[in-house]
Amino acid sequence: MIRITICALALTISASAALACSGHSKQTQSCAPGTYWDAESQTCAKLVNS
Repeated sequence: MIRITICALALTISASAALACSGHSKQTQSCAPGTYWDAESQTCAKLVNS
């Protein structure tokens, strides 16, 4: 009975951690030199020097 409880708890914690971290993959976007990540359009945009 204790073994089942421990396994269920471990699975619940690991699933919760995976859900909590799911948004981080969007933050690892990298763009080519001369561009930047535009969060609003979710794409790389050219840098404009004024």
